[in-house]
Amino acid sequence: MINLLTAVAGIAGNWVDGKVQETKAKSRARVADAEARAEVSKRVAEGTQQWENTMADSTKDSWKDELALVVLLLPLPFALYEPTREGVREAFVILESLPDWYQYLLFIAISASFGIKGADKLMSLRGK
Repeated sequence: MINLLTAVAGIAGNWVDGKVQETKAKSRARVADAEARAEVSKRVAEGTQQWENTMADSTKDSWKDELALVVLLLPLPFALYEPTREGVREAFVILESLPDWYQYLLFIAISASFGIKGADKLMSLRGK
């Protein structure tokens, strides 16, 4: 009888040990998965930063940002000057009548020129 109990205890012990090992293995797998995800996120962030640095360096001697700023600000003095005010108003009516896709491209191009990220979020504000 004692032999039978010893055998059953051994089987139960082996089963418990197996479950413990299985739980530990699952836990290690979850930790490894989390570490891998963290490493991927870190590499993506580093790559994004490197890309932004490269883009900033490449536009250091560019005049397109200044041109975009001038084009953006140009209507303001004419809108404030009475003899040209109506012409500015008509120009904006014409701009508003252009296809949406062109307006979006213009908006994205100027936003990118100023380094504004998340143009999709800004565009969603336009609809509100």
